[in-house]
Amino acid sequence: MTDDKKKQLLMIARESIRSAFNGRKDSIQDDGTENNGAFVTLKINNNLRGCTGFMEDIEPLEQMIADLAREAAFSDPRFPPLSPVELDECTISISLLTKPEKIRTLDEFVPGRDGIYMTVGTRRSVFLPQVAEETGWTKEEMLSALSRKAGLPPDSWKQEDAEFRTFRAEVFDESIL
Repeated sequence: MTDDKKKQLLMIARESIRSAFNGRKDSIQDDGTENNGAFVTLKINNNLRGCTGFMEDIEPLEQMIADLAREAAFSDPRFPPLSPVELDECTISISLLTKPEKIRTLDEFVPGRDGIYMTVGTRRSVFLPQVAEETGWTKEEMLSALSRKAGLPPDSWKQEDAEFRTFRAEVFDESIL
């Protein structure tokens, strides 16, 4: 991904949120950039303020980033909707994902390099690769947190029916603007 393209995606994300405050949903022009999945993360003073994403491409990249930015700002159930004042304080980052690959054992998962997607029955949860560095968790702590995030007991990652996929991400934020 070129620096110009990264900057364009960050501007699309911010403008999408700004437009929502004015009751608009802008139509985004697709340039055909291929993608897998993506996440948009909002932080205020390095504290998470919203994050949402898709593990697979469900629409053209530009439109997906615009939609995810609005979802992170207004529909993350962990937070109240973002206010216009908060938007000015927010830093937006985008994570472009590689295709998730099923792993046979957790020995194949390297925190910090890999993101992880867990499924246990009908429950699922995901951590982006950067979560390991941001939290300082060990692999076991991360897997326990992943279980809790899925609404399961902390040791659910040890269950026989637990399935895991790993992926990598190209992460960039507004510091490049």
